[in-house]
Amino acid sequence: MKIKIPGVTFSWKRAIGITKVKQHIAKETGIPTTRNGLERKIGSILINFLLGKTH
Repeated sequence: MKIKIPGVTFSWKRAIGITKVKQHIAKETGIPTTRNGLERKIGSILINFLLGKTH
């Protein structure tokens, strides 16, 4: 029987540093590395384009 501690999880991606690299790339380029983040960014660009707004 495994005993689980609430709120404590293990991620192999965090353990080998993939998460940190992805965060660094996203911060430097301004391009999100998550699907939701990328969809939000693309949606924002399209809405701004359609409404004629610039950054």
